[in-house]
Amino acid sequence: MNGKQHEAQEATRTNPIFGPNTLKLGIFGINGKGTANTLVPEQHRPTWDSNLRAARLADEMGLEAIVAYSRWKGHELGKLGHSSGIVLDPFTWAAGIAQATRHAAVFATTHAATYHPITVAKQCATVDIISGGRFGLNVVAGWNRPELEMFGAPLKEHEERYKHLAEWMEIVLRLWSEAEEFDFGGDFFAIRHGGSRPQPLQQPRPPIMNAGSSGLGMEFAIRRADMCFVQISSEDGEKRRAQVDAYKQAARERHGREVQVWTMASVVQRGTAAEAEEYLRFYAVDQADNETIDAWLASQLANSKSLDRPAMEALRLRVAAGAGGSIIAGDADGIADQLQAFAECGVDGLLLSWVDFADGLGRLQEHVLPRLEARGLRVPFGADR
Repeated sequence: MNGKQHEAQEATRTNPIFGPNTLKLGIFGINGKGTANTLVPEQHRPTWDSNLRAARLADEMGLEAIVAYSRWKGHELGKLGHSSGIVLDPFTWAAGIAQATRHAAVFATTHAATYHPITVAKQCATVDIISGGRFGLNVVAGWNRPELEMFGAPLKEHEERYKHLAEWMEIVLRLWSEAEEFDFGGDFFAIRHGGSRPQPLQQPRPPIMNAGSSGLGMEFAIRRADMCFVQISSEDGEKRRAQVDAYKQAARERHGREVQVWTMASVVQRGTAAEAEEYLRFYAVDQADNETIDAWLASQLANSKSLDRPAMEALRLRVAAGAGGSIIAGDADGIADQLQAFAECGVDGLLLSWVDFADGLGRLQEHVLPRLEARGLRVPFGADR
């Protein structure tokens, strides 16, 4: 790592995602219905009161990140009122959540095809200032075709998406850091006398999150992101570690960078493992939102090879429980064991989701965080200050 790269990485360390905990934790999706595709009445709803309650709980517990997703309409065409499409705008939301919290990083998600980079640079700098230097940006190259088509921005071919994102990201980064106006000419953007003030408090930039699973996606993530967001594809510890190590080693070898690897999990915690499994089956099987799950699977698997029945059933359960992420279910000891297993495979952080965020965060705070602290995975909040 050269001196400039080292300085750039050190400059962002005031953000809590660069804090001391071996296993970092955050919450995901409270600006929408969360990640569960279920019909149970206790499911989280994106009212402002419910957002404030969950965000403040996470913040007061010392969790590192509160991350919004972005969505422009629901999974099912012609059903504008469906819960999957009722989502608060992530940038406006981030400004409000930043004002209501004091510790956690607040992340907005953006689809590069739907925002001009000059607009995004200004929005991010503003929220970073509101938050006192706690903002982060999750960037997405593509997205669901029907949503992008509303913008007159048809979904680009895979390689073209990442060429577009590379230009988009370069412009944002330069607007955040350049001392003088600049010109930029590319295949997708032409900028004359580009500049933006104020710039973010975090310099040279706020942290970037990106999820990339393809070769092109992974290359973008390890080159530009601080947090590589991956979907852990196996329950086997060695396979998990290999998946995580692939990102970290590639970042070091190709770009001289250190990156974090984060993943997503839905959590079901109850007094016993049997009770947790019973509730998981209740909300994700008996009360699954099958129409939404079918629409989600159709869009995600359109260009994939068919799955055998056991694999499809497992995928359906993960989609119902938490948008395809990992499932962590059990009593307090079991939850702690499963979180520790992620850490032992090299995962730096998890974004967690519950059917009911207030209930889930309360259980996490009372029963799980003390166990993680006792195992050395986290320090008691405030002890490092």
